Amino acid sequence: MNTSWWTQRAVWLAVLLGLALLNLWARPLLPIDETRYVGVAWEMWLRGDFLVPHMNGVPYSHKPPLLFWLIQLGWSIFGVNEWWPRLLPALFAFASLLLTSAIARRLWPAHDRIAVLAPGILLASLLWLFFSTALMFDILLGFWVLLGIHGLLRMLAGERAGWGWLALSLAAGMLTKGPVILLHVLPLAVLAPWWAGQPPRSGWRSWYLALGGALLLAVATVLAWAIPAAIAGGPVYGHDIFWGQTAGRVAKSFAHRREWWWYLPLLPLMLFPWSLWPNGWRALGEACKHHHEPGVRLLLAWLAPVFVAFSLISGKQAHYLLPLFPAFALLLARGLQAPLPARARSLLLPALMLAVIGGVLLWLPGQAGSGRIPQDVALIPPLAGGSLIGLAIVLVSGSAREPLRQARFLQFAGVGFIVIMLLFVIHPLTRDQNIDVFSHKVAEVAHRHLPLVHVGNYQDQFQFPGRLLKPISTVTPARLARWMIAHPDGYVLIYLRRPDARLTSVAAAHMHFRSKWLLLLRVRDLRGISVHSGTARS
Repeated sequence: MNTSWWTQRAVWLAVLLGLALLNLWARPLLPIDETRYVGVAWEMWLRGDFLVPHMNGVPYSHKPPLLFWLIQLGWSIFGVNEWWPRLLPALFAFASLLLTSAIARRLWPAHDRIAVLAPGILLASLLWLFFSTALMFDILLGFWVLLGIHGLLRMLAGERAGWGWLALSLAAGMLTKGPVILLHVLPLAVLAPWWAGQPPRSGWRSWYLALGGALLLAVATVLAWAIPAAIAGGPVYGHDIFWGQTAGRVAKSFAHRREWWWYLPLLPLMLFPWSLWPNGWRALGEACKHHHEPGVRLLLAWLAPVFVAFSLISGKQAHYLLPLFPAFALLLARGLQAPLPARARSLLLPALMLAVIGGVLLWLPGQAGSGRIPQDVALIPPLAGGSLIGLAIVLVSGSAREPLRQARFLQFAGVGFIVIMLLFVIHPLTRDQNIDVFSHKVAEVAHRHLPLVHVGNYQDQFQFPGRLLKPISTVTPARLARWMIAHPDGYVLIYLRRPDARLTSVAAAHMHFRSKWLLLLRVRDLRGISVHSGTARS
């Protein structure tokens, strides 16, 4: 490995770790997803039960346990803390950059620049970079998808280790987010005769036998956890992990329809700044002209079936597409190897978008509270919009004409955009979402062994910040009055659509929580007031 190889990877690692540290300072664990997942890990830690995840004392079947196991691993080394769970996605994001580079070297050994360009493109893609520091499952899943594809390429080259890497990736992917990894990897493996160019040394029959063997080994590995977990967690949990994570998810998905085209208008935002770069469009077109190349065919076989499948399945979230981003980055990097016109104006569109967003951020605080614009936007400082406009000026004033030089400017712009948003937008807007202080008040009540109830659905948001040792009881609004009669010395956690001065003045704690007001109240302070659909009424 030469010096530039290590330098490039050191830059990737520094960017991701820097962003992870900036996230730790700029924003808290965000309810409900991040606080829920770290809360499940906390309950697993307290119970010493690493077989069945629990949320608020009940077996948690919505996600498999691998992320929670990784959190436990870090806590066993460093002690219980917040920074380790939040660092995990950045570490997997960095490993994904390395695998993207390794895949590029195997697909195009004669084009060294692709192995450097593709990870840089991936690193600067807006949605991928944002989720690289979010405590979610999709960056981890993307890593296992990349590992599986790397395993396929090693199998194609006749390397026996590739079979093991493929089996590991499928098993780990299923333990991360369920069988969805099969959708990402298996169609590509089945289509290998179309994209590979030449058969593996042992022939296609052996290829499919090895593929089936890797799948069986992966399923057996997952069952080694799932069967004991189903027995320990009970029949409902067993039904949920075997049915709910497969056919049940699909059935539920079709019950909450989004149109098939829902992803299409979001793609320009998800792929910013590359989506607004004319030379990027030309590069993608050039890459597709080389559809006879095994590498380009592999990327098309990777992208098309999965994107079509996710478009047809009605349950859609933007982050579901994150495991496809490395394929996009590789395809764009391949196209940039072709001679493209040297036009300085090619950076005008992404620069204009940055300037427009900057202008909106300068205008928005003055409109706080008017119409549907929330009052919180008044917290956004003028430096937010000014910095984005300055970044736009840097982008167009760099005199970059060559496409490869433009790509480097866009990488800088993509990372700079996230940094500016974290410092001057996300930080001021999420300060009120830090539930640590409120959670400590909840913990004080819990540690005094006073009756405590949460009105409505509880998502574990107080368990880890408050280091609660026991679950919180829950009650529906319709049954709250009965609970209050039975527990006159108790405390109630309620949500209001609008602040109520009568209640906030006597509340043990209150905060603005996601579009509502959250209050911790003594039962005696709630007497004479009914709670219905999040609104307090006399």
